[in-house]
Amino acid sequence: MKLISWNVNGLRAALGKGFREFFEEQDADFICLQETKARPEQVDLAWMQGYHAFWNSAEKAGYSGTAIFCKQEPELASYGIGIPEHDKEGRVITLKFDAFYLVNVYTPNAQNELRRLPYRETWDRDFLNYLKELETDRPVILCGDLNVAHQEIDVARPKANRNNPGFSDSERAGFSTLLEAGFIDTFREFEPGGDHYSWWSYRAGARARNVGWRIDYWCISPLLRERLSSARILPEVMGSDHCPVLMELS
Repeated sequence: MKLISWNVNGLRAALGKGFREFFEEQDADFICLQETKARPEQVDLAWMQGYHAFWNSAEKAGYSGTAIFCKQEPELASYGIGIPEHDKEGRVITLKFDAFYLVNVYTPNAQNELRRLPYRETWDRDFLNYLKELETDRPVILCGDLNVAHQEIDVARPKANRNNPGFSDSERAGFSTLLEAGFIDTFREFEPGGDHYSWWSYRAGARARNVGWRIDYWCISPLLRERLSSARILPEVMGSDHCPVLMELS
């Protein structure tokens, strides 16, 4: 079972930069997108045959948003985490299947000067509570742009970025709490080293120089560990300031 997650930074823009070709080449069972910046009626996806589509668009036009395309029809689809404060920006889709829940998330950014950090801290607590509640029923697969680089090896320049958005002590502690709650950062099951990133600034040729951040993840409940067969980052795939991340389960 192949699962792909990608912050496309605007699906309409990504369609002009090779998204369709990537989608068709991968033939994935699940493709989860973040920052779609569109409503479904604004995107021509008539070519996408054999997939069920689920969208959660922000109230604000052209902002945030998530989508999941999957070959298998879920038992149930839900949107948001049931807290109005968090559910206006189209950030979460949950699909319920027989063996697991699949949760696609676009985590709020703490923003410049960490002005949205208090909200981000509240989000992290509430979102983890949501995941743990799901997990009382069946295992959880979590993916998305979590907007945090967890360790120093997840940032090309950790000293220069200390306490910048996405690398503040608080955000990193929030991800540690997710792991302490039992969730597995699947990429680190296979690759312990650095220089592996999923987002690069558009400025100063950062991507060409691989000056990036690893902020896109696949995480799983412990009960799914024995099914984990691979987890990779696909930095060669262009079309966004993020690249796709891939996980395979047996």
